Amino acid sequence: MIDPTPYRSLFPVTERWAFFNHAGVSSLNSRAVAAMHEFSQSIAHESFTTQAGPAIAMMADLRQRFATLINAASIDEIVLMPNTATGLNTAAVSLPLQAGDNVLVLEGDYPANIYPWQQLALRGVLCKIVPAKNGGLDLDTLAARIDRRTRAIALSTVQFATGFRNDLAAVGQLCQERGIFFVVDGIQSLGALPLDVQAANIDMLACGAQKWLLGPMGGGFLYVRRSTLEQLQPGAYVGAASTVDWMNFLDYNLTPLPTAERFNLGSPNFVGYCGLHASLTLLQEVGIAHVAERVLALAGLAIDELKAHGFQVSPDTAEQHRSGIVIAEVANPPEAAKRLEQHGFIVVARGNGVRIAPHFYNTADEVRAVVAALSAG
Repeated sequence: MIDPTPYRSLFPVTERWAFFNHAGVSSLNSRAVAAMHEFSQSIAHESFTTQAGPAIAMMADLRQRFATLINAASIDEIVLMPNTATGLNTAAVSLPLQAGDNVLVLEGDYPANIYPWQQLALRGVLCKIVPAKNGGLDLDTLAARIDRRTRAIALSTVQFATGFRNDLAAVGQLCQERGIFFVVDGIQSLGALPLDVQAANIDMLACGAQKWLLGPMGGGFLYVRRSTLEQLQPGAYVGAASTVDWMNFLDYNLTPLPTAERFNLGSPNFVGYCGLHASLTLLQEVGIAHVAERVLALAGLAIDELKAHGFQVSPDTAEQHRSGIVIAEVANPPEAAKRLEQHGFIVVARGNGVRIAPHFYNTADEVRAVVAALSAG
């Protein structure tokens, strides 16, 4: 297992806090801060035109890194997005859904992966909520809710409020067998756990930067499988950068690009993408497999320590459903989170407990200490 010591100095937050809110908003690492500062300084002192070439090359490399991260077949299946919700809304309005069709979502999922599908009621598309079991997806329950008008299933890789890791491969196989589109919210696992969109038969996947990817807010990406892209209908928005020959500004040729870049509306968040590029480069330098091994080990340690101190915990302790999120049930979650902050631990209240979400640079001693502090009352 990797030794986090060489990397801890890249996270200034460790100088004061034991930080366990990577499932919320991660603290920025110094490489990301330096990359954003360097770009900001360059355009403060130079014309943007002199920096456009390197910035565009950086964004192309970022797209390729995302393609590698999720095992996309091509960079053409990746478009940068400002956040997860934008990607999920893009999926909702672009899939060829008709009045009378329905989309299945999971009880307890984050609103960003519920509201875009509920909004389709304006087009006569029904959003049906599948009951959760033990804080996550039960495949038999899902299968029983599918009917002849089910056209899409929208699911998160990991449930934000329970830490339950859903079986994407099984859902993807079910979708493939029944001709159903599979849309995934990846923000609660990408950067911490591996994901193969081809093996899981995922059609579209959206993810923001500010959680496990350790990037700044205002950045992310959308994956669209090439065979799915060919079935999509024009979405709600379009910009100059969405079209072929888009630099020919007065041609007004509305022909969309044949790649996921058709969803690129225009001026990107260059500063934020510089920070995201630095963070993703760091994670890939460490190695996602090594990161996952460490995150799951720390989460497992937290579960064992909490149980030893008499706490009820989520997620389902079956290893196949574990993620980087551990929920310790307490009587007054907001008060417990506030008290832990006073003792140097950053966690958040979620549901019936406090959410502990360690990343690879956290230590086993920090995990033991936060549980001890929680137990001390």
